[in-house]
Amino acid sequence: MAFSNYSSLQRAQLTFDYLHTNSTTHEFLFGALAELVDNARDADATKIDIFTEHREDLRGGFMLCFLDDGAGMDSNDAASVIQFGKSAKRTPESTQIGQYGNGLKSGSMRIGKDFILFTKKDNTMTCLFLSRTFHEEEGIDEVIVPLPTWNARTGEPLTDNMEKFAIETELIYKYSPFKSEQEVMEQFRKIPGDKGTLVIIFNLKLMDNGEPELDVTSDPRDIQMAETPPEGTKPERRSFRAYAAVLYIDPRMRIFIHGHKVQTKRLSCCLYKPRMYKYASKRFKTRAEQEVKKAEHMARIAEEKAREAESKARALELRLGGDLTRESRVMLRQAQNMAITMRREADVKKRIKEAKQQALKEPKELNFIFGVNIEQRHLDGMFVYNCSRLIKMYEKVGPQLEGGMACGGVVGVVDAPYLVLEPTHNKQDFADAKEYRHLLRAMGEHLAQYWKDVEIAQKGISKFWDDFGYLSANWNQPPSNELRYKRRRAMEIPTTIQCDMCLKWRTLPFQLSAVEQEYPDTWVCAMNPDAEQDRCDAPEQKQKVPLSVLKKEKSAEDKQKELTEKIRQHQEKLEALQKTTPIHSQADLKKLPLEVTTRPVLENSDLVSRPQRPRSPPLPDVIKNAPSRPPAPLPLPRPIFQHKKGPPARPAVNSSRSQSLTFREEFSISRTQPHTVAHGRSTATLVRPPPKPLAVGRASPVLLQNSKSQLRPPSPKHSKLLVLPKKPHAFRHPQASSSRKRSISAIEDESEEEAGPKKDRRKLGKHVTVKEEKKDSNEVVVELTDSAGEEESAELKRAQKDKGLHVEVRVNKEWYTGRVTAVEVGKKVVRWKVKFDYVPTDVTPRDRWVERGSEDVRLMKPPSPEHQSPDTQQQQEVVAAQPSTSECVRTEPDTTASTSSNHETVDLLAQALRNCLRYFLPPRFPISKKELSSMTSEELVAFPLKDYFKEYEAGLQELCNSYQTKANDKARACEEKLLVEEQKLAETKEKLQKLRTNIVALLQKVQEDIDINTDDELDAYIEDLITRGD
Repeated sequence: MAFSNYSSLQRAQLTFDYLHTNSTTHEFLFGALAELVDNARDADATKIDIFTEHREDLRGGFMLCFLDDGAGMDSNDAASVIQFGKSAKRTPESTQIGQYGNGLKSGSMRIGKDFILFTKKDNTMTCLFLSRTFHEEEGIDEVIVPLPTWNARTGEPLTDNMEKFAIETELIYKYSPFKSEQEVMEQFRKIPGDKGTLVIIFNLKLMDNGEPELDVTSDPRDIQMAETPPEGTKPERRSFRAYAAVLYIDPRMRIFIHGHKVQTKRLSCCLYKPRMYKYASKRFKTRAEQEVKKAEHMARIAEEKAREAESKARALELRLGGDLTRESRVMLRQAQNMAITMRREADVKKRIKEAKQQALKEPKELNFIFGVNIEQRHLDGMFVYNCSRLIKMYEKVGPQLEGGMACGGVVGVVDAPYLVLEPTHNKQDFADAKEYRHLLRAMGEHLAQYWKDVEIAQKGISKFWDDFGYLSANWNQPPSNELRYKRRRAMEIPTTIQCDMCLKWRTLPFQLSAVEQEYPDTWVCAMNPDAEQDRCDAPEQKQKVPLSVLKKEKSAEDKQKELTEKIRQHQEKLEALQKTTPIHSQADLKKLPLEVTTRPVLENSDLVSRPQRPRSPPLPDVIKNAPSRPPAPLPLPRPIFQHKKGPPARPAVNSSRSQSLTFREEFSISRTQPHTVAHGRSTATLVRPPPKPLAVGRASPVLLQNSKSQLRPPSPKHSKLLVLPKKPHAFRHPQASSSRKRSISAIEDESEEEAGPKKDRRKLGKHVTVKEEKKDSNEVVVELTDSAGEEESAELKRAQKDKGLHVEVRVNKEWYTGRVTAVEVGKKVVRWKVKFDYVPTDVTPRDRWVERGSEDVRLMKPPSPEHQSPDTQQQQEVVAAQPSTSECVRTEPDTTASTSSNHETVDLLAQALRNCLRYFLPPRFPISKKELSSMTSEELVAFPLKDYFKEYEAGLQELCNSYQTKANDKARACEEKLLVEEQKLAETKEKLQKLRTNIVALLQKVQEDIDINTDDELDAYIEDLITRGD
């Protein structure tokens, strides 16, 4: 259906009243002026001149003009200007400022009622006239925009409709300040070169007092906001020159106001001690989500078009069939080519959609730059840019919101692209307030980190500002203008200026003569004192800003979340443990989740363990008085478990022999268990039925007392049950009779060093017990029940039984033997107080508190049956002296393989002891190294260690005394030398002071009005004289 058929339908009308409504978005008048500057920058202009022309016949008394040397516009480009909301710059990857196609209309209509635009491009001259005065006087409701075009060379009109051209030029001559074609052409001639744009705004808006809002007379070099007092107002809110200086984060375009260049600033180069912080967040999603939705829509449309084209091509191919005429083939080929093109476009749109979806998941990165404004400390806060254009300024964040001196004077700078934050139409705020608040919160956290990094508070805030000339207690007062303070500030912030020709930024070296110097508007690289940067072809040096990192501390909310998560995990573990598991065989025991305790059937079973001896040498007195050949050791009985109903005891000889076999069997089993524990299987222990009872009775009190050093007998109600994931050895035993209850016995691990960590792990989780119930003759049910309440008291009782244990404690990288004399139970750890058996020096502590299970404490290894220390032998003699009863069972020592292996171990230990003694042998010791090397094991046992240690300490003390004497002599010599140097320094200072006095007297004779009071002023004056002479 043709477009002409829609002529009778209603259209959405854009009345001229919308021009006023649209202009009200600019509450900040300088923001309206900045819109016209943005258009010049987006057009790649290198220069824009903002000036006024006085016209008393116009409202406001002058016209405001914006002239740039940008790309310009032809008639088609100018026609798109008057279409509200249309912009060719709206792309996701665009770095241009304009995005909405509204800035020229809204900005110009905010400044005045009418504007006229002159532009040149591609040998054409186009004029665009948008006038609210014309619409009001003619009573026209629709927006009409005259748009005539001329040839730039001949000045002839470029149009196909001269009548339309005549009407357009007539309206311009009638309602614009230019009443003839000659005046219009004169405006075109103001544009230098073949391209550029001139925008003239007239009939300016007035205030209630009849004066224009813009003051162009108070300062002929500036455009100021009328009736705005300088006190309490930021310079950028009052002066357009100051606002234009910081309008862009990386200025490249030269800006002139009334013919005088604006000294634009790169804020990061104007700050003291700038630092950069990298920040990444996934919170900025609004604009990215919009782009994803748009890409999905475009991809879906392209896919539908591709399918439709492919469907048409297939249908045409089927319809033609065998028709081979030329027309048919051409038609089919065109349809197929169209389908291929559409499919390619659909694939491209699909890839774009996928890329944007992936970009949506990635965090957006920003660079925060902070620095101290030592030139004007009251001008502090955050400057937030969007695509290099200033949106918000002097935003207080973090500690600055509290109003104190903390972070006072600090300026922050950040440039957020469109995909992170999208500005509003007037470019004075951000569209998504929630994401903008998140950005300010993040900047506040980084600002606090910057304040810690520069360490101003640690050195003194008042002293810091005093050094730069801020002598008044009033924060808003400017710094002192004294020369020394000016030089102090200039030394910290080097001057950065832009070349007027190549537009590159140059950092000038510090010079005393340039402290109060004003640079010309047309400064070029040739004026640079730096020889490496004094030409335009030299590359621009990038500012080196130190990179710092935010050290974020966990907030109370984050800590609470972690605690809640840990509680939830422990509750899940507890629920998993509170289950009843039936056990029908030993295979079911392997499926138990953790170490549990079992309540045995026999309540009167007694556990007797072997006594222990320390692994390290005992006390020196005991060693010294020990016999040369130790007596035969007395074997100790094994722990025996007795059933309620069992066979009578066998004769003592048979019992002793079978017990010896059992001892060797369990010794071989226990040697495999540390290997299993070393691989992390801390809950693995062999489970097997008890052996046949060998004897009935109780262990003697002496044996029970000695057994506490290594193994604790379990309580009558509980004994440990450990399950091995993999059994290292398989044992087969006949099943007990059906009249007896089956009991589960646990074999303790040989290595007691793992006891501490295991108890700690059991303490963290819930402790459970296994309760036996007899279902029938062949089934045992183990029920896991919660016993957390009893665990605390039981743990305290078990911890108190640690008293008297033989342990080794590491002090200053050396191990010392001792006994546990006190136990302290905390919430998570158990602490032992260990009293050492032997203290070699007075510096070594006599006792120490240690944590059970830590790396600095370990239990002593059990002694070998054949080779025992003398103190252990004495204890065994006491046991042997008591009358033998049926409760005490002797075991014959194993004299086969274990004897040879133990002999090898003793020989290795003896050799190690010989090496140690030879290495630390005192010089005057009566026994030589040769004699030590030939000593037997028995002679080493009787070695006089006490005399050895005394001689070693005496020699060491003598060596230390000699070093101390040498050090004292050196210190005395240094003090004497220092005294001499201080005398020389005092004489030199006196000479320097006399010289300065003579110089001042000489200068006063040459120049009587000179006034120099301090040494610093004299040095600065002389340096200034030397510089002038150069």
